[in-house]
Amino acid sequence: MSEDRALPMLIAEKLAAFERLQPEFEASFQYVQEVQGERRFPSFALDASVRYLHALWVCECKDRLLSVPKTIERYKGRRCLELLQGWQKGEVAEVVGFLQRRLDTFPFADITRELEALRRQSGDSGLAKRLAHGRLILLNRGMNLLQALDPLFTLPEQDMLEQVRAACASYGHQLGQVAEQLAELETARYAFVPHPALARCNMLVMDQLGVRVTADPVDQPGQRSWRVAVPALPAGPYAQQVIRGYVSMTSLRHNNLTDYRFIDQPIAAHAGA
Repeated sequence: MSEDRALPMLIAEKLAAFERLQPEFEASFQYVQEVQGERRFPSFALDASVRYLHALWVCECKDRLLSVPKTIERYKGRRCLELLQGWQKGEVAEVVGFLQRRLDTFPFADITRELEALRRQSGDSGLAKRLAHGRLILLNRGMNLLQALDPLFTLPEQDMLEQVRAACASYGHQLGQVAEQLAELETARYAFVPHPALARCNMLVMDQLGVRVTADPVDQPGQRSWRVAVPALPAGPYAQQVIRGYVSMTSLRHNNLTDYRFIDQPIAAHAGA
């Protein structure tokens, strides 16, 4: 019996749905990473903001289809659909608030202060380089936010709505479609149903995307920080690591006032043997 035939019907349906979504998910995941700091966009038209919300929704669909465990909503796909729905009706303030929460700037002064302290202590170490790289990522994120807010604040309202509605139509988020997409999130296909086949599919996909996202030399192993520095070889076996307190706490004399032998007891011969 093949593995596909052995899968429950709902799990097979989830995998088939993700297979159809996978090319769009991979492009959306890459775009989300770029908007959130991996790339500084020279401009950010309304179409780009609509695409960002669309990409977050696609990533949310992937997590739901493959039943990825989560304690927080990292993509907020449902919220993105609601924002696209309201935006086409002229509700802009919620979109501005969402973009600001996702892309707002960070305490650059504190990061710079920590970077200077690291450089005084250990020079241009791997950790210092990683911190400097992270500061640039945050700077890109803040610049992208400002670029995204510019057309929201400068375009005439009617022109903005026309462009947003056209962009929503191109990404499949017209008002009627959004209502159907919100309802679809409540179906069994998008319910959380853990299964080894779903977990395996998610790991394979994310491993491949991880290699692509960390293609920058700064993100390569051995260049990020001291935590991934090349170890000194040969390394001793774990058996040579003596845990403090292990010998005394497990000694036969520990908390054994009667000096009773817990092990190596004589074995009594069976009667009649």
